[in-house]
Formats: sequence, structure tokens, C-alpha cells
Amino acid sequence: MEEVASEVNIGRAFDRVASNKGAPGPDRQSIEQVREHRGKILPALSRGLLDGSYRPGDIRRVWIPKAGGGQRGLGIPNVVDRIVQQAMHQVLSPHYEKDFHPSSHGFRPGRSCHTAIAEAQEHLAAGYEWVVDLDLEKFFDTVPHDRLLARLATKISDKRVLKLTRQMLQARVVMPDGLVSATTEGAPQGGPLSPLLSNIVLDELDHEIARRGHRFVRYADDMNIYVRSERAGQRVMASIETFIEKRLKLKVNKGKSAVAKPEGRHFLGFRLKRDAESGDVHVLLSARSKSRIDAKIRDLTPRNWGRSFQACIQALNGYLVGWIGYFGICSPVEEVRRPLQALDAHIRVRLRAIRLRQWKRRKAICDHLVWLGARRPTAAKAVFGGRKSWWALAHTTAVQTVAMPPRWFAKQGLESLAERWRRRHEPATPPDVAPRQLTLALG
Repeated sequence: MEEVASEVNIGRAFDRVASNKGAPGPDRQSIEQVREHRGKILPALSRGLLDGSYRPGDIRRVWIPKAGGGQRGLGIPNVVDRIVQQAMHQVLSPHYEKDFHPSSHGFRPGRSCHTAIAEAQEHLAAGYEWVVDLDLEKFFDTVPHDRLLARLATKISDKRVLKLTRQMLQARVVMPDGLVSATTEGAPQGGPLSPLLSNIVLDELDHEIARRGHRFVRYADDMNIYVRSERAGQRVMASIETFIEKRLKLKVNKGKSAVAKPEGRHFLGFRLKRDAESGDVHVLLSARSKSRIDAKIRDLTPRNWGRSFQACIQALNGYLVGWIGYFGICSPVEEVRRPLQALDAHIRVRLRAIRLRQWKRRKAICDHLVWLGARRPTAAKAVFGGRKSWWALAHTTAVQTVAMPPRWFAKQGLESLAERWRRRHEPATPPDVAPRQLTLALG
């Protein structure tokens, strides 16, 4: 506890919490308010931890939509409670991190979804072409407190830390309607400490799977075990399900778990497919990821967009750059190029419809198309030739090919998913070799 409560550790914890720019908890105290009184709040927090007077506050429950349907509950502690959780994380993590299994990739330094996918590729390339895809039902809401604290006690002997952890786990939850409920199980998502606690719980599962000689990849509560045949997968599914439910006191979601080929499963947004001829393992977009970006593009380009056209492009770019930053690791194959090009084309059509709608009157639309390079007869035929919806007009040759082609959008600053993905995978020219020298070297 002395390590947790040291003013240096508490100060580092505040800086980390502040950098995340989270929302206020139930007490409505913001990060800026804490920053303003940092000189008083942080020393008082340190003293309260050491003398035992500190008590965690309530947790504010918020609901966010899940991609597969339904809602996921997040728990938002007060800012001072997040500081304490982060301070505990900074002290506890080194004690556990060194013993976590290397096939665990979630919420760990130097690891990410991308490292998890890279390891999964290795297993498929080695001939383990069937996956046992395990889904834990409401994992963060059903973690048994006593079992979690028992796991903590194997490395942490300071009872003050264990007591504080229990108090945090049992903090009351304030629902959106104001109803306050007690907490008897679970480790609410949203606090800085919950990712570490979840890894501590599931580390026992990791080492049990490794002890049995299986290859696996886990990211938080998403776990794939790789086997050589469907029959082996069914055996592994049955035995691991028994271990999870009997030993860990957790529950497997049978509706979402399956034994299948990886190319038919969604894992961290991707699906993996081994080429039968070359043996290469390709990283592809999952169907769920495609539907997610389709929905997001519709949200970002509504028909009744009321702000400037450039504001729409900026909002799109903010999302697209982040999206391709994550999904850009998809393999340089046709199965990836085609969907990305289709997404780019779909975005441009929606933007064309928005631009046309902003010009409003037919004459103004025709004049703008001419100004953008369309011949007046072609523009007039597109605009005045029958009653067309904005969507239909956006597909006409005058608009799509002449006035607002892909290169026009590039000049407006619109990011291209396919182009960014292509640049990521094209071979780089060594910086110290001139193009002519490189040509000569290659013959």
C-alpha cells in the first residue's frame, strides 16, 4: 500500500487518467476540476489510502450498443477513484505481468490485437486449421469476487490492498434511471484496474490450456484454440467448457461458441484464411467488420447533413484514418482490395448526394456541374431529364464521371481506404539508394 499511496505514484496515475480524458463519475467531478485542486486532492488521497479512511465511491452505469446487437454495460467510477485504480494498476501489474502466458495479448504492454492476429497466423501456417472459438457469456459481469481475490492473494500479501480491491469490486452501481444497486459479482468495464483483474482471472485458463499442449490466442475474453481437425476441436471444446464452468465458475455462451474453420469466424474484426496452393495465411475483413463500417458511413453521411461539405469530409477522415490504421494489416490480396474499393466508391456516392442537395435548385446544380467541367448539354440532361432523387442524380455520368470523379474528391482532401492500404503494403525503396541505382542493381 505504501507503493500505491506514494505521492509520486499517485501523481503518475493522475497524469495517465487525465490523458484518457474520461467522463465524470456519479459525483460529476471532472478531470479539470481535480486538476485545478490537484495540490490538495492528491496528498489527501495518499493519506486516506495509508490510514484506511479512503472509501471508493459509486460507479455510474452507461450502456453502449454492441456490434452484434444488444448493449454492453460500462462502469464509470469517479475521477478520484480512477486515479486510485490506476495507482494500484501501476504497482500490481509488474507482479503479474512477468508470469502471464505469452499467448495472452489483451491490455498488456507491447501487445495488441495485431500481435494476437500475427500469432494466430503462425498457428494456421503450422497446420492447425480448425479453431475452437470460445465466447464467455457476460464475463465482466459474472467474475466471482472470492475466486478473484484468492488469485490476487497468491502474490499480494498486503491485506490492505486486498481489502481495497474488494471494496472497489463491491462498489454500488448507479443506473441511468437513478436506481442504485449493490454489486455481488463481476469486474465492471470502464475502470483502469478491470483489464488487469480480468487477465488475472483468465490466466489460470491460459496455463491450463498450455498444460494440455494446445495452441491458442487470447485477447481479453476473446479466445481461439487451434487444432488439426474438427473432431479434435469438439473434444477440446467439451473439456475446456467443463473446466471453465466447474473450476472458474464462469459460463460459456454456447450460441456464440463454435468449432469451425477460421475463415468463417470473426476474431478481433478479422478472419483468417489459408491459401490451399501457397500455404500462406491471409488476414481478411470479417463480415461483421464490413457491416460495422457500412453503418458508420451512413451515420457520418446522413441525407440531411446540415453543415459544410468540408466538415463532412473532415468527420469522415477522422474515422477512416483510424479504421484503416487498425484494419490496414489485412493481407495484400484481391479479397481485401475489392471491398475497400467498394467502400471508397460508396462513400463518394453518398458525398455526391450531399453536395447536390446543398446546391438545392436544379439551375444551380446544372451551373455547378458545368463549372466543375461537365458540358452544359450533358449536365442539363442529367439534371432536367426527369425527376431524379439525389441518389439517382449522384450516379449519372455528368456527376459521377465528369464533375465529381475520384480525383476531385482527392483534391477535396478525402482519404481513400484502398489507397492507404495499398501504400502500407507496397515495397519501400531504400532511402540511401537512388531510383536509377536500384534499377541497375535489380537488372
